[in-house]
Amino acid sequence: MSALWFQMGAAVVGFALFGRLRRLGTATAPSPMTDAPEVAVIIPARNEAASIGNLLSDIASLDVAPAMVIVVDDHSDDATASIASSFDVEVITAPALPVGWRGKPWACQLGADHAMSQLAPDDLLVFLDADVRLHPAALQAVVGAAAEGDVVSVQPFHELPTAVEQLSAVFNVVSLMGVGAGTASPTAVFGPVVCCTTGQYRAVDGHRSVRAAVAEDVELGRRFLQADVALRVFGGGELLRFRMYPTGLSAIVEGWSKNMATGATSIPLSRTVGAAWWISSLVAASWTYLSLVVGAASPTAPTLLATAVGGLGLAALLRRVGSFRWWAMLAYPVLVAFFVAVFVRSLWLTYVRRAVNWRGRTLDLGDDPTTTPAVP
Repeated sequence: MSALWFQMGAAVVGFALFGRLRRLGTATAPSPMTDAPEVAVIIPARNEAASIGNLLSDIASLDVAPAMVIVVDDHSDDATASIASSFDVEVITAPALPVGWRGKPWACQLGADHAMSQLAPDDLLVFLDADVRLHPAALQAVVGAAAEGDVVSVQPFHELPTAVEQLSAVFNVVSLMGVGAGTASPTAVFGPVVCCTTGQYRAVDGHRSVRAAVAEDVELGRRFLQADVALRVFGGGELLRFRMYPTGLSAIVEGWSKNMATGATSIPLSRTVGAAWWISSLVAASWTYLSLVVGAASPTAPTLLATAVGGLGLAALLRRVGSFRWWAMLAYPVLVAFFVAVFVRSLWLTYVRRAVNWRGRTLDLGDDPTTTPAVP
């Protein structure tokens, strides 16, 4: 019975941490947009040949076109730049990485500097990852949500068409729990979609202030909060979607290994403890589930309920963030075991090896982003 109470308590904590994630909707869009600010869309892109064309096609079909679209090619060794150049957008080739900079912050800063030279302080910068897909009303909705003066971020709805991509399940939920995305006081933004005014961006020194951060979106959100700029975080719903790791298992492992341990050190301690409790309950429920399957535990009412609480709680949260399949929920111990294994790997890479790999780069984690000198 104690195991059941542990599971139920963790489920309550998990739902509280996750909160009520608002979905971005067309109702947030100003209509008409005659008084709307100018909008510059900035897309940092490294080896995004499989995705960049889809996003730029979506942008070309938007209900309201942005004033400018800037693709910053971050030293790609595939066809990213040539594909982007076939669209009516500006393509910037990023110079060599300066000392102390990560690739994505450098690309974002280059694009923002180029855009801000042509924009007013109240005009908007919208940063989009290359794997994001946009409904025709998506940009209008983001701009409408930013009309209240807050920085707006969206975690797109995660499309997972293949079985192996279902392994991202627990990571998706933990990421949203960690930053309080569904609460009134989120502590970070999500890199796939960030919208701010040029004035707000300058106030925090833009991506220059997070130039050495691996989880640059988490750190950028903290900079906005330190500057007394409120954050509003939405789920993408039908308007913004993405497919994070379409190339398979190795990309899933590499991507989440990069993000998890470095991101975990940047979230509030209370959320870290709560998320750890929730994950521990899933591990315990998974163990009970497997014990029942192999006959090592008796199918009593408490054991069955403890197993069900873990699985159903996870399933309820996953329905809000991505296209996770019912059969994946029946095999949730596999999802939990994969999360634990990758998280342990992430801890080893972050604190022992002090380096992670991503898109053909080795990211040295020895640099301190608070002491690395800024590039003039």
